[in-house]
Amino acid sequence: MSDGPETPVVPGASAQRSETSVEAGGRARQRAERRMLIDGELVDAASGAQFDNLSPATGLLLGTTAAAGARDMDRAIGAARLAFDTTDWSTNRRLRKRCLEQLQAALEAEKEYLRDELVAEVGCPVMTTQTAQLDWPLTESLRYPAQLIDAYEWERMLEGGGLFGDRNVRIVVKEPVGVVAAVTPSNFPIEVILNKLGPALAAGNTVVLKPDPNTPWNATRLGRLVAEHTDIPAGVVNVVTTPSNEVAGRLGTDPRVDLVSFTGSTAVGKLLMRQGADTMKRMFLELGGKSAAIVLDDANPAVIVPTAVGVCVHAGQACAATSRMLIHRSLYDQAVADITTAYQFVPVGDPVDPGTLVGPVISAAQKDRVLSAIDGARRDGAEITVGGGPVERLPEHLAGGHFVAPTVVVGVDNSAAIAQQEVFGPVLVLLPFDDDDDAVRIANDSAFGLAGAVMSRSVDRGMAIARRVRTGAFGVNGGMFYGADAPFGGYKSSGLGRQCGIEGFGQYLETKTIARRERKQK
Repeated sequence: MSDGPETPVVPGASAQRSETSVEAGGRARQRAERRMLIDGELVDAASGAQFDNLSPATGLLLGTTAAAGARDMDRAIGAARLAFDTTDWSTNRRLRKRCLEQLQAALEAEKEYLRDELVAEVGCPVMTTQTAQLDWPLTESLRYPAQLIDAYEWERMLEGGGLFGDRNVRIVVKEPVGVVAAVTPSNFPIEVILNKLGPALAAGNTVVLKPDPNTPWNATRLGRLVAEHTDIPAGVVNVVTTPSNEVAGRLGTDPRVDLVSFTGSTAVGKLLMRQGADTMKRMFLELGGKSAAIVLDDANPAVIVPTAVGVCVHAGQACAATSRMLIHRSLYDQAVADITTAYQFVPVGDPVDPGTLVGPVISAAQKDRVLSAIDGARRDGAEITVGGGPVERLPEHLAGGHFVAPTVVVGVDNSAAIAQQEVFGPVLVLLPFDDDDDAVRIANDSAFGLAGAVMSRSVDRGMAIARRVRTGAFGVNGGMFYGADAPFGGYKSSGLGRQCGIEGFGQYLETKTIARRERKQK
């Protein structure tokens, strides 16, 4: 198996973590892949440019990655267009299924390397890789759409209509959209990549994958596996890494791209919609959230603290995190005291430590944004009952990392910026409410509508709340909506379309109706 060309280490103190040391205060496993996959070849940028991949846990250099320019992106889009237009990928379902099975096997063979790589470049606690960060999507995100290749209703027949008494047969045909631009985030990168790539490829599309520049190596590793271990034709999958917004923006404007599948911020999603309007691009946008967890007056008090602490997992960097907790006024004061105490003991530290729940946020810039949001809450009159700043007393090797202390905010109403804006950090806002109608009103008083939760001893009462809150996903008493077979996405500013499930598969397809006239036999 090729490890790829060795990357020179940038001179200086920050270069203590090289590409042969995939770690975050932990162990080296295997050299990362710094090359891109374009038109079936593992390549450097045409200019030779590279960009740094920094550890969010230490701030030190992990290594470098090819920095695509406009020429590289143009070549990748052209390769995807040519592969869709000239190969049988879009029509050969047997080939597509075999290739997805090959990619599944290749990923499983390098699962532990990928795990270490995610912990290193994402800064996610290793415990999260055992769930949604790696193990869950690796189990089903390619297998489910591969199974749909055989099970999906690609054509259906309609009877009726026509002229002069002749038989009129109409066939509704599902066909791939074409070239898909898959733009993925830094918080759960391989999970999002697999849940885009699986259905897009199973449906017969070709793909240009542009990963977040903060977390490129999981995508470049996948690109190498595609090139070395699958029969996927050249150009069907392209992986383009770049820190340049201008280069990435070409995916939103190039007329050869048919669909943009984007997971990220609402602001960028709106920009992509504007960019894609001139060429009428299809859009799937899974965007931000400010989800509410509702604690009804009959809830078991024992579930309140675990739900509150769950917001801190992966330093709060989850779009579906219930970062607003709405608590019935009769339980509110005690809940504030209990949650405040619990947040003082949430395990924060090195993401390679199996006991760590809260690692770093992804970058220095994100740390500044989170701290700025907390400072803004203070200016709005909020009380910070715990946290509210950087983590103190970190081990020496984590001194340069981007850690924010788990933070609880009280003393504001739902109109405050801290209750309305996505913070993407370990920050929980606690809000009291008076009755069920008040809880639903507060939950729906948001520009977002991605997810939510409710806790009640009455399942019927919880279900009634779930049906009234305007979100794309909702959990009742700890119910988990995650799964490759379950559509996920948002209402309002949380996006358009759905990831996963039949609905997610269908958005990578176009619909054609063919009518055939059959004359009556005389």
